Amino acid sequence: MAAPGRKKMSRSFVQLLCHFNRTAVSSEGCRHFSITSVSRATPQPKDVTWRVGSPWTLMAAVCLQRLPVISADCNPLEQRFKNLMQQVELEKSLLSDHELQLLEDAERMRRKQAADYDSDEEGGRDDQDIVLAQDLEDNWEQKLRSFQPAPRVRADVDKDLTSVERCLAEPLLLLTKQQVGDEKLWLLPQAPWQAGETLRQTAERALTTVTAGFKATFLSNAPCGVYKYKLPNASRTESSVGTKVFFFKALLEDRSPAEAPSMPLVWVKRSELQQYLKPNYKMKVDRFFLSL
Repeated sequence: MAAPGRKKMSRSFVQLLCHFNRTAVSSEGCRHFSITSVSRATPQPKDVTWRVGSPWTLMAAVCLQRLPVISADCNPLEQRFKNLMQQVELEKSLLSDHELQLLEDAERMRRKQAADYDSDEEGGRDDQDIVLAQDLEDNWEQKLRSFQPAPRVRADVDKDLTSVERCLAEPLLLLTKQQVGDEKLWLLPQAPWQAGETLRQTAERALTTVTAGFKATFLSNAPCGVYKYKLPNASRTESSVGTKVFFFKALLEDRSPAEAPSMPLVWVKRSELQQYLKPNYKMKVDRFFLSL
């Protein structure tokens, strides 16, 4: 008799467990596991082949972005909303110290022009020592006219794809031209994985192969994406099927001129990616390209 509070396992459920116990659950790039009646899955030691003798070549690539340096221009809708919020803020705000000083100066000038004006009411202040708030405004206005802001659009710099100073209002992505098989392709900086290092260390090494002058902050120890491609049938073997590229995100810290690059590179906007990247590769990069 079954213990109180427990139900007997149905015959169909027992058969289902036996079926899964005989069937291994497998997927590409994963070890094989079998589901048994115990609480944890038990790995099958005979299929542990990912680390040793894998037919896939592992690589790590860096998605190095330069974030916007200046604010982007507002579109018409954003400009209208900005004006509305400024008007609401102005209507709900209190008078500043400078505005209160303007009102006090205006009241003092009104008293001076009155017929019953008495200078003793001013507390003994000399007119020559009084600096009116309006005088301050005139001084500030004169300084503003002499100030020349830096241009937001620099045609000569914005056209230089190798300059990190181009298009300061938009995020940029670093691409390098690399030899892949018989052709040269624009890709993210990448390097093959070496035994004894983590994938992030491989990504950091890939960045140093471009130039030693980049200072970047990696956002995670885990990859943000993966791109997989197979070799042509003529070049494919049992020990070499294709390549898996793991992407790591990083942000450029310093925009100071770096050392001369060891390979061709460009800094491109999101709208320019399709001119350099293959469609499938671009689709993967689009998923983690920060648009701020």
